[in-house]
Amino acid sequence: MKNALLLLVALTSTGLATAAESRAHLQPFASEKALQIHLEKIKAQEAEARRNAEKNSPEETYGLPTPTAIPPPSAPASASEAKQVDSVQVTGSRMAQSDAAESDAITNVQTQGVDEGGIVKKLGNYLIVLRRGRLFSIEATDAALRPVSMINAYGPGISPQGAWYDEMLISGRTLVVIGYSYARGGTEIGLFHIDEAGKLSYRNTYHLRSSDYYSSRNYASRLIGKQLIFYSPMSLNLYDNWENSLPSVRAWRANPGAFKRILPATEIYQTGLSSSGYDLTLHSVTTCDITEQSTLECRAKAVLGPSSRVFYVAADSVYVWIGGGSAYGRARKPNESMLLRMPLGNAAPQALRVSGSPIDQMSFLERNGYINVLVGSASNGDGMWRAEGSAGSLALLRAPLHAFGGRSARSKEKHYRPLPAEYRWGIQNRYVGDWLIYGSQYTRAGDAATYAVPIAYDGKAVPLTLKHSTERIEALGNDALIVGNSGNDLVFSSVRLDTEATPVSGYIQRNAVQSESRTHGFFYQPQAERAGLLGLPILGQGASVKYLRNKNLQLSDVGELSARARPPRDDACQASCVDWYGNARPIFIGNRIYALMGYELVEGRIDRDDTLTEIRRTDYAPMINGQR
Repeated sequence: MKNALLLLVALTSTGLATAAESRAHLQPFASEKALQIHLEKIKAQEAEARRNAEKNSPEETYGLPTPTAIPPPSAPASASEAKQVDSVQVTGSRMAQSDAAESDAITNVQTQGVDEGGIVKKLGNYLIVLRRGRLFSIEATDAALRPVSMINAYGPGISPQGAWYDEMLISGRTLVVIGYSYARGGTEIGLFHIDEAGKLSYRNTYHLRSSDYYSSRNYASRLIGKQLIFYSPMSLNLYDNWENSLPSVRAWRANPGAFKRILPATEIYQTGLSSSGYDLTLHSVTTCDITEQSTLECRAKAVLGPSSRVFYVAADSVYVWIGGGSAYGRARKPNESMLLRMPLGNAAPQALRVSGSPIDQMSFLERNGYINVLVGSASNGDGMWRAEGSAGSLALLRAPLHAFGGRSARSKEKHYRPLPAEYRWGIQNRYVGDWLIYGSQYTRAGDAATYAVPIAYDGKAVPLTLKHSTERIEALGNDALIVGNSGNDLVFSSVRLDTEATPVSGYIQRNAVQSESRTHGFFYQPQAERAGLLGLPILGQGASVKYLRNKNLQLSDVGELSARARPPRDDACQASCVDWYGNARPIFIGNRIYALMGYELVEGRIDRDDTLTEIRRTDYAPMINGQR
């Protein structure tokens, strides 16, 4: 595999499409009939290819798993009806007229102003926690720390069997719970209300037809203001009622009605990329407006192409990388992949032919009129656990946004900067300030180092002298923190990022590992320039959240807030009984410090000698037979 990506980049087309094509965008299908003819053509080509394959006995390849069966909707809309299905409004109960103040930001998000679905959020004096199929509200003030309310994360009359309730967002006093139902084949959007006393109540549930959104690194939902955003790769099985896979919404009731399509053929765009009938994917972006009347107004646009995806949500666009990795071990061709830029407004999607494949959503950064993407020669996107197997040689793609256009727009060789090092697996990456940092969470003698690369100019990658693996990369303001293990010890390393990248300080936690691998498991509270507090859940003698002080990039111990060791308890869990998104978070609210660990919420105080002291804790577990 040595230099595989460098060769791929060298073979990339050296010219873009014509100026007219570069200013263009992808073209939609003209009608429902045109879409049907196109899919029948692919089906016929697939049948012919299969006949030829049987004659030639080719080597076996391994594609994506077959999607979960989806219940059939009502009859598909006709071409004339398609004009009417670009927006569906589902009405529920009215919201309270007076919203509380905006919730404090306690989630470690990738893009400022773009909230991500998480397991804990804050609204006024309350922390709201999503865990094991239930919602909990906890009063957290200077004077109190106490559970207030609990409710199922699914509606009455809805069976939670085969469902996972993973993510939560807050808009005004509306709590949005995002779940995926394998039994019903789609995303559940549950709307709940929290009043000024912290009491939780159920409002409505909506069923959005989609494929499984799970990723070990990415999050399914985003929220910008009152606009809820989903990306969903929907497999179109041409051999089994492909119409049933088109994005649709229905309100959930005791007897749910028929789905209403939110994606007409005139909002489905063509890429020109070849794809088999089994690999054909509808890359859809759905936006739902959470209104003052507690209605959910949803619409969608989609691009038809091959699978293998990573998506990234910027302030006004969703980027989706498709193609190039639909089968493990397949040699990629130059510009075989395509990067989609799908505006959140009414504008049509644009595209750019590209090479390689990103590691995960952290491989992307849109800034100052450019899209920056770390691409690898042996990456297969971030669906399920694929990002953990990322490996190979790397390059930094830096393309101007004006290079995007129609399906003929191509990246140039000069847009790629080959990077040193090849990795066996487990690549971690993140943009911090003006730098890209990358390395591997698995290391052994002779393995590649961790590197920092300036993104805005053609500077060389700088090897960072670290004596530990790179399992986590985070921002300390405009500087970086790299966390990883050295033998049995967990090491925190600060890195100064200005004109150069320079490791500064290291803190060693003996006989420990980080217990949360997701980005939301970390939080940094800046307090001054190059100064602040950071928290990270760890496992050592027991489970705890570790807190360190950053003072001019010198890291020092503040202390830990620890979970109480106790035998497992029966919480009568009915759904989401595995914490796929983790169950521990550091939380900073003003001068107060909290540690969420399972069903415990612990509050600490930093004393004058800069050590952390526990001052109170609460157990918010469900009451079972009158006991927690």
